[in-house]
Amino acid sequence: MIIYPAIDLIAGEVVRLHKGDFEQKTTYGTDPVSVARAYADAGATWLHLVDLDGAKDPANRQTGLIADIIAGSGLKVQTGGGIRSRADVEALFDTGASRVVIGSLAVRDRETVGAMIRDFGAESICLAADVVRQDGAFMIAVSGWQEASDLPLAEFIEGFRADGLRHVLCTDIDRDGTMTGPNATLYAEMKADFPDIELQASGGVKGIEDLDGLATDGVIIGRAIYEGAIDLKAALTFAARGSMSC
Repeated sequence: MIIYPAIDLIAGEVVRLHKGDFEQKTTYGTDPVSVARAYADAGATWLHLVDLDGAKDPANRQTGLIADIIAGSGLKVQTGGGIRSRADVEALFDTGASRVVIGSLAVRDRETVGAMIRDFGAESICLAADVVRQDGAFMIAVSGWQEASDLPLAEFIEGFRADGLRHVLCTDIDRDGTMTGPNATLYAEMKADFPDIELQASGGVKGIEDLDGLATDGVIIGRAIYEGAIDLKAALTFAARGSMSC
């Protein structure tokens, strides 16, 4: 299992939102480059970087800062937020990003995103499956989690299988930033349905015990690290031992 420590950015600051709500923001630092470097010093190899300014308004994307974080930390970075076009993806690759995360665009323009998976390669694109539960089913949310689509989770993923989709990041929005534990049942069902997908869990992780038995290939951890509920170095050691025992 790969641990992806997370940095969410607003106006150059390290923040976390509660269930994606911009009105419920907590700031954890003003120097994201130092935060990323500390993650690298702890032994992390990947960073999950979300540009919340870009997600809200692509004209405000913090491309320069993203480049500084990548150069300053030496981490491999997967990043996204407000991706609207192929040019947006190319701009993030130009910063040095290793993987770009695409959400709403994949719902609205399947053909364009499918072509990017084929052209840039399956390792370079991660599909963001941000979900909310409606009438007993998980549906894809769009527009920075501000609205739900009528697209079921499984149908969303299946639509990109022929393009070679490999990486999917699934966030249970109801658990994001809550530290109430990840939705282990949802992820187990997803891995059973799509065993060839490299699945990343996001939302709710509150302690190392949440990693035990989690049926994913990666996990995003943000608030729990910031607030000291999880020691990143210990989590990385735990994940590595789990990988060796599989």
